[in-house]
This record gives sequence, C-alpha cells and structure tokens, in this order.
Amino acid sequence: MHPELHEHGPDEVPHTHPEPGVDPHAPLASDGAPRALRIGIGGPVGSGKTALVAALCRALGEELELAVVTNDIYTTEDADFLLRNGVLPAERIRAVETGCCPHTAIRDDISANLDAVEDLESSLGPLDLVLVESGGDNLTATFSKGLIDQQIFVVDVSGGDKVPRKGGPGVTTADLLVINKTDLAPMVGADLSVMDRDAKARRHDLPTVFLSLAQDKAATPVAEWIRGLLAVR
Repeated sequence: MHPELHEHGPDEVPHTHPEPGVDPHAPLASDGAPRALRIGIGGPVGSGKTALVAALCRALGEELELAVVTNDIYTTEDADFLLRNGVLPAERIRAVETGCCPHTAIRDDISANLDAVEDLESSLGPLDLVLVESGGDNLTATFSKGLIDQQIFVVDVSGGDKVPRKGGPGVTTADLLVINKTDLAPMVGADLSVMDRDAKARRHDLPTVFLSLAQDKAATPVAEWIRGLLAVR
C-alpha cells in the first residue's frame, strides 16, 4: 500500500494522505506499508527478561503473527532457552551475538538487530509484533528509536526496593517499567509500596506494573499493555 497522491493548490505545501484504512501513525516499512510493532525488552542481568519474552510468546503467539530477536554477547543462550521451551517455532526466533556491551547493539550500532528483524519480516511475511530482547545490562540501557517503537524495561526485587529510586534512563524513560519477581519481596526485605512510590516519582505519568511470573505465567499486565498498543494502530 502506498500513500495517495493528489493535486495541491498553489499556496499549499505538497503532501500525501495515507490510503483509507491505514493508520497514519503506524510504523512504516521502507516501501511505505505498515509494518510490525517492534518492542524492545531490556534490563539488568537476571531480572527475568527472557522469561518475560517466553510468557508473552505463550500469551500472544496464537492471536498474533509474532517473532523474537534475542541479544547475547558471545552465545545464543536466550534464543536457546526459548527454543527449548517451545514458545515459538524455530523460524520465528533469531539470535544476535553482539560481541560487545549489549547496549551497543541496541542503541549505538543497531545494524545487526535491524538485519535480524528485517530477515524475519522478509521470511515470514507480514508480522504484527516483533520482540527485541537485549542482553542484560545496567540501568542505563535504552533502545534506539531506529530499532524499536516502544521499550519495556525489567527490574526485579532482588536488588532491593532502592532500584527504582536509583533511576537511570532505563527506569525513567521506558514506555513500560516492569518490577518483576514480586513473590520474592518478603524473602529479600523489599517493600513493594516503596518501589511503587519511587517509580511514580521517577516516571511521572509513564506506567509501571508489578509482576510475578511464578504466579502469573501469562504476564497478564504486560500482555494487556501490548494488546492496547496494537488496538490503536
């Protein structure tokens, strides 16, 4: 589908209108057609990013055309985890070995990730959603907007209830903050109300959800957030 060309008046700046039924705010491929929503999932090592991706694949895989790109420095460990758990067919998963700090491949030189995403879109046909999981990094990890449309940042309670208060771009700017492993809070002395208060102070109107994948294997609040994004495209 291509934008509709039309005549303009002598004082009007030339422009195009999208074809009827095409959301003008939807992400576009290089040919001007709407493309998959791309969501980046980042966060520190051990926060539960890969487990969240697996849960989202189980929750959304039957209703959406879905694919995943994983990032690891020297291995394909995260992709292998998804394959072992059978959350998606193998052809819907691509592994990127960054060979460097994870944030480099999702923010500074995104070419390997872009190639992986575009390869999935080319081989599978039109997709609804692509999840791009970063390798574990610290609270500064953010995705380039040239790679993704929305970012989820995952932290967990095992670092203590001070984590949201520490801030960092991942916590303060992500489109959705996930505070994970809430079932462990009593064991590590983390106060969830403090984490909620500090997340609101740092993030203002940006949403935060609390999650325990041990208790909610479908990652319900995150899956619902994604469905909401797709519903308005």
